[in-house]
Amino acid sequence: MTEIYRFDGKTTSNEIKIIYEDNHIISVVKPAGILSQGDASQDTDLLSLLKQDLKTRYNKPYDAFVGLVHRLDRNTGGTMVYAKTSKGASRLSKQLRDKEFKKGYFAIVDGIVKKDGRLTNKLEKDSKTNKVYESDEGKLSILEYKVIDCIGDMSLVFVIPITGRTHQIRAQMASFGHPLIGDVKYGYKKNMGDFFALWSSCIKIKHVTLDKKLLLQSIPERSNVWSKFKEKTYIDALNEIGDVL
Repeated sequence: MTEIYRFDGKTTSNEIKIIYEDNHIISVVKPAGILSQGDASQDTDLLSLLKQDLKTRYNKPYDAFVGLVHRLDRNTGGTMVYAKTSKGASRLSKQLRDKEFKKGYFAIVDGIVKKDGRLTNKLEKDSKTNKVYESDEGKLSILEYKVIDCIGDMSLVFVIPITGRTHQIRAQMASFGHPLIGDVKYGYKKNMGDFFALWSSCIKIKHVTLDKKLLLQSIPERSNVWSKFKEKTYIDALNEIGDVL
């Protein structure tokens, strides 16, 4: 059995949108521009915000436990899952290692993508530039994509990475000739600051203690090029795609 959850109006004490919460896990909508966890920049990070929230909402005398299970790039917003217990962290991490932690993304890419498809590339990371590129020595990278809508010279696609490589969606769509809108690093021509159009829309996991699966969903913020497509388009896409992960 799979239960589907989306944001229904509940937020944390610091206004982070909650998709799902129980004793072991919390799923929230990460705003684009916020770190998944703290780094040397000391900029605002979601992990710290959730620790503060749980301590406040549940009147904890000590720091709340929040376990990082996966990450999103700073500039990628959308669905994330954190653990609230060590058991939750351990079991979700195992799902990630066993490839049972499924993800789906909305992306807006440059140009008209005419039909659904599957991309296969070998990608290698250059640690000096923090960029990946095609190479015969690279790791096999596979994704599937579904065309949702096209407006002007842009296409909204739903992407499912079959493998989990660094910058995989960004690099593979660019190699396909359709870089993400705003993603100058991977070939988009117009600099849009720190923005590029990638959104974590779906995560599917096994519940860490109960015999059921959770499909956790969100739609992009109504800003930048995301607002070029109607909110209903995103919602209809999620309804149509359903439990494909």
